[in-house]
Amino acid sequence: MKNLLLPLFCFLFSVSFQAKAQEPEDSIIVVKGQVSDYTITVKKKKFRSGQVLGPDGKPLEGATVMYQYSPAHDNTDANGMYRIADYGDTIMVVYYPGMEMTPLNVKRLGKKVDFKLTPQKITSTKNEKARATESFDPLNDHPKTFCNPVNISYNFEPYNNNVKPNGSFRSSADPMLVNYKGEYFLFSTNQGGFHYSKDLSHWEFVYASFQRTPTDDDQCAPTAYVSGDTLFYTGSTYRGLPVWYSTDPKSGRFKRKIESVSLPFWDPAFFLDDDKRLYMYYGSSNEWPLKGVELDRTNFYPKNKITDITMLKPDLHGWERFGMNNDDSTTLAPFTEGSFVTKHKGKYYFQYGAPGTEFKVYADGVYVADHPLGPFTYQKHNPVSYKPGGFVQGAGHGGTFADNYGNYWHVATCMLSLKYKFERRIGIYPAGFDEDGTMYVSTGYGDYPCLNPTQTTDHRSGTFAGWMLLSYQKPVTVSSTDGDLIAKNASDDNMRTYWAARTGNPGEWLQMDLGGVKEVRALQINYYEHKAFQHNKAMDLYHQYRISQSVDGQNWTLLIDKSDNNRDVPHDYVELQKPVNTRYLKIENIHMPTGSFAISDFRVFGLAKGEKPAQVSNFKVDRSAADPRNAMINWSPTKGAYDYNIWYGVSPGKLYNCITINSATNYNFRGMDRGTSYYFAIEALGESGRSEMGKNL
Repeated sequence: MKNLLLPLFCFLFSVSFQAKAQEPEDSIIVVKGQVSDYTITVKKKKFRSGQVLGPDGKPLEGATVMYQYSPAHDNTDANGMYRIADYGDTIMVVYYPGMEMTPLNVKRLGKKVDFKLTPQKITSTKNEKARATESFDPLNDHPKTFCNPVNISYNFEPYNNNVKPNGSFRSSADPMLVNYKGEYFLFSTNQGGFHYSKDLSHWEFVYASFQRTPTDDDQCAPTAYVSGDTLFYTGSTYRGLPVWYSTDPKSGRFKRKIESVSLPFWDPAFFLDDDKRLYMYYGSSNEWPLKGVELDRTNFYPKNKITDITMLKPDLHGWERFGMNNDDSTTLAPFTEGSFVTKHKGKYYFQYGAPGTEFKVYADGVYVADHPLGPFTYQKHNPVSYKPGGFVQGAGHGGTFADNYGNYWHVATCMLSLKYKFERRIGIYPAGFDEDGTMYVSTGYGDYPCLNPTQTTDHRSGTFAGWMLLSYQKPVTVSSTDGDLIAKNASDDNMRTYWAARTGNPGEWLQMDLGGVKEVRALQINYYEHKAFQHNKAMDLYHQYRISQSVDGQNWTLLIDKSDNNRDVPHDYVELQKPVNTRYLKIENIHMPTGSFAISDFRVFGLAKGEKPAQVSNFKVDRSAADPRNAMINWSPTKGAYDYNIWYGVSPGKLYNCITINSATNYNFRGMDRGTSYYFAIEALGESGRSEMGKNL
């Protein structure tokens, strides 16, 4: 038997030397199992050596010297000496019990490398249950409000060329929200699944991979619709993706209705009419119009001709121009995308996004028709969803849904665009249709606490809870700072700046002085990804922290305890169950999901004592005669105001759009349409409330 097996073994595994042994570098070709062959490069061994010393300068015996990414290692002798093979690794590491593990870049060092170790810094935290306070009970948290950006577990961008220049970041966009059996299901780009909520405050994530291959776009700009007890879903495609369905979507299990759609549905939008006829709207381009077509519900094939719905007209519509402030006419033509249709009282409202998702002026416009495929007429009040100012900026490529009380809401994409132009968040705003059938979206105070839906409400007045911002430009002290990412960035009400501690360790902290004792109602902790190393979806991400409050800065009381939180809350919003009168607030890090403890803004909401700001004076709108799409707006500063809201619309009773201005007393407005008359008003925002509305202009 041995004689029979030996030839077979030799046949399956053979090694041949292709270079002379005396040459500096040998190449060995290995053939194994006749399945694969590969080349192993053999180099003459080189060595590094040196000595490892303790904090007292004495040699350390038994210290392990190794490379960061190699199994090669050596233990020091009684004289602290080591000798280790050099395979070209650039980072050497030394470990010794009770000492800090010490890395060293040896790329430009010689063959002799010495180390001196330092005592290990031990950071310990008690794994305690979060405690309830008079103001907040983590086990009995039923907020009446929510605050944008929506506090969902935004997925991390996959490892690709988008993240390589500036590092790991979170992003989601192109949201689609449907009401399914009384709960709100939110589908959006790059999430590895979707989120659902009962109240717009607490969101649960469901992992549901719709991908078949790593390059599929099933989770890009998705669309969904509900028919009876079934939820249908598909994503953007130029080459055919399935239509999925489920009668139990919270299980994460979806089946394929069809294997591949027949048309290039990019930025798709399903619309199921009252007569059960199904339509699809799609397109994302700065060259081609958005399109619509009726589909066969059995195979999702087109039933009639494909109709061109609309293209942008930036020469007429100022808000459709490219650029951060509609001010770039040379880089690219503006993009239109994000089709969506809402039916209200027999009218079809075709919504679309423009001019680019990376801009603060990203908005949704609307055309109206009597038939699902038109012809459509441009609504005089446009854009319908618009938010170029404030903490959250941008409100484009969204969709409209009805809550359980018949109120309309608009979910939209928010611009962040700090590490990458398509770094984005999501916002939800009250919407509706007035008595004339004009569609509107109330983005005013859209990044302040807003009331959850609990009853039928006139959304023209918004859902603002009435709590003002108390944290704007307030003094901040911190445990540490990483480079120029300084403390004041955490109170500038700007999502595109942030403060970062040197580490993500427990004990890093941020403290804010509100400047006086004020009534605090809610807080929003907006984390940011600094030195993060996460990519794509992970289910083990969570934030933990404690917030304490003090009247005098000396005696502290626990206010919010989330020390055992197991949720990923990148924009955590906490509504206090009982308001607290305090001056100082301090947040202490316990756990970060990845990277350093970093906060873009620590926002505090409530009310201060004192008079509201006076009515704004000298408010002027100077519309350009040369280009009526533009206007310069000016006003005088108002005592006690930290922000201003400019409201405008197409008639005195339709001032639906709002532009929030931080501190400044002028604004370069470039979002008007030729041939349309506009009316303007302004109000001042202060910590004690808002001023009377200024006169219409």
